[in-house]
Amino acid sequence: MEEKIYGLLGRKLGHSYSVNVHRKLGNNAYRLYELEPDGLEAFIRSENVGGLNVTIPYKVEAMKYCDVISPEAEEIGAVNTIVRKNGKIFGYNSDKYGFIHMLEKCGIDVSGKKVIVLGSGGASKTACYCVKSLGAKELTVISRNGENNYGNIDKHFNAEIIINATPVGMYPENGSSPVELDRFTACKGVVDMIYNPLRTKLLLDAERLGIRSAGGLSMLTAQAKKAAEYFFDTEYPDGITDEITDEIIRECENIVIIGMPGSGKSVIGTALAKITGRELFDTDTEIEKNTGKSIPRIFAEDGEKKFREAESETVEYLGKQSGKIIVTGGGAVTVEKNFGFLRQNGRIYEIKRDISLLSRDGRPLSQRADLAEMYAKRRPMYEKFRDVCINNDKTPEDAAEKIRRDFYENSRY
Repeated sequence: MEEKIYGLLGRKLGHSYSVNVHRKLGNNAYRLYELEPDGLEAFIRSENVGGLNVTIPYKVEAMKYCDVISPEAEEIGAVNTIVRKNGKIFGYNSDKYGFIHMLEKCGIDVSGKKVIVLGSGGASKTACYCVKSLGAKELTVISRNGENNYGNIDKHFNAEIIINATPVGMYPENGSSPVELDRFTACKGVVDMIYNPLRTKLLLDAERLGIRSAGGLSMLTAQAKKAAEYFFDTEYPDGITDEITDEIIRECENIVIIGMPGSGKSVIGTALAKITGRELFDTDTEIEKNTGKSIPRIFAEDGEKKFREAESETVEYLGKQSGKIIVTGGGAVTVEKNFGFLRQNGRIYEIKRDISLLSRDGRPLSQRADLAEMYAKRRPMYEKFRDVCINNDKTPEDAAEKIRRDFYENSRY
């Protein structure tokens, strides 16, 4: 008898953490299955299917191939969990369970609020169902071509809760937001159902504006728990959802190291890579690889502006990665957009060292600068970027251990 198929079904799945989540739930058979629309029916109807999760863009389409649809999924109008039992295909919606868990976890209350949901696909249907059931005062769906669309969204700038149910801002198209959040002056809560990156542009904007917000990772793990219960007709303890969410964050969040030139960032990063087993990327090293020039030569031949452009391109690329150590150049904080690149998937550590001990070797700007003056100018930038300040006043290994300890204690949902 062939092994049963368990996995996530969708069209593009490069963003997905689902395999990791389900393996933490004990399902080592779980896989990713990328299919074009013409292969959907045959795959779902395969006798080897044990259980599937369904994601963009098939949550509505998959209903056609289910023999039995749960009342909730029927009312929502989308399935995201399929189970084959006794020769029949059963469709469920575990996203509802995950969505409500996410709201409860982050403390966003939609009751009595004006809510807008961005997008009109399967994820939107789940969000709308949940928001209605939780007592929203007013609910509007914003779509590209509907009555309420992005062309007339100004009618809804008084929305109190914004829910993104579109893929805008999802890996690998990081850095985009479906709306300009600053325009929503009454907004009290932002929910983004995307979980990769951990902090989308929309969530970073909410963070900047002091608006309570939630990303989609806790929804992912909660719905995965419920889906696994459907798959295997069993129950998991409720606490396992938060445990797995925190594990995923610790595994996927980058450790980002910033600080003055010569403060010891690279040496500390190397020590940290040894004790964590994480892959280390140094932005200066990556720039030299990509350009075929040393940093001093880039400054001499092309100037600082060209170097900063190359640095931002490198930071943007590395910031999309997960579970890495990223060491930046001392001036990366002078370019504002680099904050979003690094923060989206990262916990950021500033390395601080006595100015008199900073090395100037191989650092074009440091060689001709007053370092105390440079630090005074950059200090507000380091403070804006950083989550934590680490003093490099002993050994690199000591500083690395401080980072490791802080990261595993505080990198959580």
